[in-house]
Amino acid sequence: MFHIQEEVSRCLLCADAPCGLKAARAIRALRFDNQWTAAELFSDMTVEELHSAEQACIHYDMPIRISELAHQTVDAQTAESISVDDGLPSLEINFCDITCENPFFLASSAVCTNYDMVARAFEAGWAGVFYKTICKQDIREVSPRFDAVGKEGTPFVGFRNMEQLSENPYDVDFDILRRLKQNYPNKIVVASIMGQTEEEWIELAKMAEAAGCDAVELNFSCPQMRLTGLGSDIGQNPELILLYTTYVTQAVGIPVIPKMTPNVKSMTRPALACYFAGAHGISAINTIKSITMSDAAEVSGKKTVSGYSGKAVKPIALRMIYEMTGDPILHKAGIEKHMDISGIGGIETWRDALEFIQLGCRNVQVCTAVMQYGYRIIDDLILGLKHYMKMRGITELKKLVGEEIKNIVLPKDLDRETMVMPKINREKCVGCGRCYISCLDGGHQAISFDAERKPHIVGSKCVGCHLCRLVCPTNAIGVANRVNKPKR
Repeated sequence: MFHIQEEVSRCLLCADAPCGLKAARAIRALRFDNQWTAAELFSDMTVEELHSAEQACIHYDMPIRISELAHQTVDAQTAESISVDDGLPSLEINFCDITCENPFFLASSAVCTNYDMVARAFEAGWAGVFYKTICKQDIREVSPRFDAVGKEGTPFVGFRNMEQLSENPYDVDFDILRRLKQNYPNKIVVASIMGQTEEEWIELAKMAEAAGCDAVELNFSCPQMRLTGLGSDIGQNPELILLYTTYVTQAVGIPVIPKMTPNVKSMTRPALACYFAGAHGISAINTIKSITMSDAAEVSGKKTVSGYSGKAVKPIALRMIYEMTGDPILHKAGIEKHMDISGIGGIETWRDALEFIQLGCRNVQVCTAVMQYGYRIIDDLILGLKHYMKMRGITELKKLVGEEIKNIVLPKDLDRETMVMPKINREKCVGCGRCYISCLDGGHQAISFDAERKPHIVGSKCVGCHLCRLVCPTNAIGVANRVNKPKR
C-alpha cells in the first residue's frame, strides 16, 4: 500500500536538495497540493533520473520513494485529464484600490524584519509585504521565543510565539521601506505601525506615507506586548479602535488597514468601529492568546500567555472572517470597495488561501508557513491557485471573492432530514480497525470487525457522522449518496 501524501510528508524538503532540482521541486509541489506542477515535472524525468534522485535522498530513515511517487502522480494526472500546459489565468486583484499582481503577502512578523529578507521574498514572487510592526518603544525580546505543538509526526500543527515588534530604530525601518518601494515599484509595501498615543499613531503613519508606502496597517492585535494599553488591549475596545483609526485616516492619504485581534467574543463590533472611522481595509486575524507548557520553551523557568498561530487556527480565522463579510453593513462595504479584508491564519497551501478568498478576502497574508518552509512556497501558492481557476474556467480572481458566503448558514437552517452514509473501499482498507475502535468508543457502535479483520458498516445503527472516515489512516472510507433518513 502506497499513499502519496503520507510519503510526501516524510520528505525533509531539504535546502539545495541532493535529489536534484526537478525531483525536489515536484515533491514540494505535491506537499503543497499542487499536483499539476508535480505531474509536469515528473513527466519530464527519465527512469534513470528518477532512480538517481532516489539514490541521492539523504532521509534519516529510508529514502523517499521518488520513482513510485512519480508513477502514481503522473497516472492520477492522466486519469483526471487536467492540462498542465501554459495559458494559466492571471491572479491580479485590486485590494484597497491598489493593484496587486497576486493576493499573496507576507504577514507582519519575523518573516519580514529587514531589507534583504523582503527583497528575497519579492524576487521569489510574493506580491507584497505587511512589514514587521514599527514603533517608538525600546523592544527587548526573550529567549527562547518560539514553541510548537505537533501531532503524529506533524511538528507545526500549532505555533506559539512571544515576539513583539521590530527591534530596529523606527527611522531605520522607514528607510528600509523607502528603499524597498524605490527598488521594487510594482510590489506592494505596507507599513505596520503601533503607537502609544494619538500623536505617535499620527507621526508614524505620516512617516509611512513619506516613505512611499502603499498603505499603513494599524496593529491593534499583538497579544504579547510587554506594556499594557497596547496591541490587543486596543483591539478589544471598539471605542479606542474608532478613536485611533479616525486620527490616522484623517492624517494620511494612503489606505489605512487596522489589524484585528481574535481575542474578542465577536469580530463584528471592532470591525464596525473600523468602518465608521473610515478604514479602507481590515487585516484579520492576529495570533490567539495561549499558553504552552513545554519546558524547552521556558524563559528562565517561567511561562506566559503569548500568541498562537499555524494550521490549527485556520477554522477560527475563517469564522471571524465570515463574521465580518457576513455582516450586512460590512458586506455592503466590501462590495462597494469601501473596506476590503486581508485574511490571515493558518494559510499554508493555495487551497487554504482559496477558502479565505471564497469567504470574502481579496488578499491573504502568510507567516507561520514561511517560518517553517521558507519563501519558496509562493511557487505552489501561485501555480496551485492558477490551475484551480483554469480547471473551473475562471479568468479573474475577483470572481472567487465571497462566492461561499451564501452557503454559510445558522445551525437551525441546516438539512436534518437526510444523511450521507460512509462507504468502505476494500482495496484501500488494510484492516487496522481504527474505524471500528473510534465508532465503538466515540460514535454509535455502527461498525463491526470480523475475524478476517474486515470492517462492516451496520446500516441500522449508522447516523452518518463520518468519524470513521476522518480517523482512517489509508483514506479507505469515502461517502455514498445523500439519502432521506429512515422514519422513526
